[in-house]
Amino acid sequence: MCGRYTVRSIQPVSELFGIALPPEFRPRFNIAPTQDVPVVRSSEGGRRVDLLHWGLVPRWAEDPSIGNRMINARAETAAEKPAFRDAMKRRRCLVPADAFYEWKVVPGEKRKQPHLIRMKGDRPFAIGGLWEHWGRDGNDLDSFTILTTTPNELVSGIHDRMPVIVAREDFDRWLDPALPADGVKDLLRSYAASEMQASPVGTRVNNPRLDDPGCAEPPA
Repeated sequence: MCGRYTVRSIQPVSELFGIALPPEFRPRFNIAPTQDVPVVRSSEGGRRVDLLHWGLVPRWAEDPSIGNRMINARAETAAEKPAFRDAMKRRRCLVPADAFYEWKVVPGEKRKQPHLIRMKGDRPFAIGGLWEHWGRDGNDLDSFTILTTTPNELVSGIHDRMPVIVAREDFDRWLDPALPADGVKDLLRSYAASEMQASPVGTRVNNPRLDDPGCAEPPA
């Protein structure tokens, strides 16, 4: 799964998408599920960025708390699953990031070792996601989920899943609501391990209430 990620530097992310992030958004070092975070969607003018709730709430859900279990969607089955198939057809989005965390099982240890996984050169990137609108009794909510796929050679030594990463040249195709799910199926793959790097970090990141540079620093 992908349960934590970062946007540690705002300007490079804005340049990657050619769009300004919300002015209230600050650098984040431990973005966690159920939080409202910037997500890029298609619009008549090209692209727009909005704050969406992390944890997709299907439009047929009676209670938005179901989103707590919908933070990830498997790329292999999203087009068939009732919770995700409509969004996969026409409501795809991009999640700005510059790193994500995964936890590795350490033989003989009860506590897993968190790792920070990022692009070489610390370049920002886009995670493929799906968004949905939910409304009941005058309450409205736009929410999203992160798509995951099989890991590349780097991530497989840490975890058995990784987020789908969409290359810059594929942004428009991924966001195009007129393009069916089959039209972007080839993008649902692991990203090249040769372009990425991973390093262990301290256990400070384990606490979702903590969000500071220390979450991304090496173990003490």
